[in-house]
Amino acid sequence: MFDKLFEAQQKADEMKKRLDSISVKGEAENGAIEVVASANKTIKSIAINEEFFKEADKEQIEELLVVALNKAFEQADNITQSETAAMTQAMLGGMGGLGALGKLFGK
Repeated sequence: MFDKLFEAQQKADEMKKRLDSISVKGEAENGAIEVVASANKTIKSIAINEEFFKEADKEQIEELLVVALNKAFEQADNITQSETAAMTQAMLGGMGGLGALGKLFGK
């Protein structure tokens, strides 16, 4: 039992490292604002187009920054869900006999 818990912790640590190495990008206003983050939602960079910055007011920049951040975080969530599903499948795949458990519950 402890072996499975240790293995699960190792897999979770590996997944975190993978997510740290994956970059996602969110942009707003056709690239006027670009946000790059890791799949673990750590912001790596924010770029604001210089022309847009000169023309936009504070509220526009703030609103579009929120849009770009949310787009990057949405991509990060999608990647995290995929990675978690793959890790779970790999772990459950090594626990043969779960099909019988499903039959027990009528599935």
